[in-house]
Amino acid sequence: MPIRVLRLGTPRKPDEGLRLGTVRRPPRGVPKSQFAKQDYYDVWLPNLSPSQELVSLALRSEDQRSWKIFERKFRAEMNQPDASRLLDLLAALSHQTSFSLGCYCENEDHCHRSILKKLLAERGAEFC
Repeated sequence: MPIRVLRLGTPRKPDEGLRLGTVRRPPRGVPKSQFAKQDYYDVWLPNLSPSQELVSLALRSEDQRSWKIFERKFRAEMNQPDASRLLDLLAALSHQTSFSLGCYCENEDHCHRSILKKLLAERGAEFC
């Protein structure tokens, strides 16, 4: 019953479970009633997305050094009590039920979801 980390808007896989959107903003031009139907997300969790300042930093990141700066700052945001408790909850839930989380970014290696995956793994989460 592990976690899947994926790109929002991609076709759902069997047994994927509830899809969590860890994004700052909902998909543009998509009515709220269509978010789940169009394979974006079932539940929106903006608390697990980078702040707007960090989103801008990530988009400007062109090399490994700047990405490491983004990762350090995003980890600091995720160490704040509300986000940290949410990550603890999701890690624990991964042992009980299947669900997925994602973002819109095409390249997972250059997306905050890769860092979320590390943070959840550090908390003992199970992954597909």
